[in-house]
Amino acid sequence: MLELRPTCEHCNKALPPEATDARICSYECTFCADCVDRVLGNVCPNCGGGFVPRPVRPARDWKGGNFLGRNPAGTAVIHRPVDAQAQARLRAAVGALAPEER
Repeated sequence: MLELRPTCEHCNKALPPEATDARICSYECTFCADCVDRVLGNVCPNCGGGFVPRPVRPARDWKGGNFLGRNPAGTAVIHRPVDAQAQARLRAAVGALAPEER
């Protein structure tokens, strides 16, 4: 099940389960859209992959018990601001490639 991390790993902005500006990579690294666009250049600093919008888990039980109340969002904050120089090197190496080609 997808882990819904509570904050942006870079700026520590709150990203509650209903946040539409949360972005994730395939390893569930979580950042806000602003950091993905302005700081990371759509290159995950942890794996080099790209980002997609994080899905919103339903708050209400519409069907089969698949909702936030039964499967709550994560509470562990992962705050590790990105090293600008390391990110620049990674972006130079893979940033020109589309995420599906990395």
